Amino acid sequence: MTTADLSEGAPQKRHAPDAQAFVDMQASPEFQELRHRLRSFVFPMTAFFLAWYAAYVLLATYAPEFMATKVIGNINLGIILGLGQFVTTFVITALYVKFANRELDPRSAAIRDELEGPLK
Repeated sequence: MTTADLSEGAPQKRHAPDAQAFVDMQASPEFQELRHRLRSFVFPMTAFFLAWYAAYVLLATYAPEFMATKVIGNINLGIILGLGQFVTTFVITALYVKFANRELDPRSAAIRDELEGPLK
């Protein structure tokens, strides 16, 4: 079989590891590093977003005069901060994708290749 045959739709397969191989891989330094990298991004980013969201809700509840402050015409601070919630969501998503492509995907691919072997 040539590489042309592989690229023309022939399914590529990997070795199927047993349950113990998965347990062993979870204990490996490479897997622990991958988990550490993921958590070092996800936990702080989640805490930041929840704090930002809570601040918005608390301001809307307890400081309505502040949120009603006009910025431009009929646009007030509450509208800007509310739209900022959407912007923040998209920014965090973009940051995560960039982080995953740079940090997580190469490590997880290496772990998968080690566990299941390269594509055949």
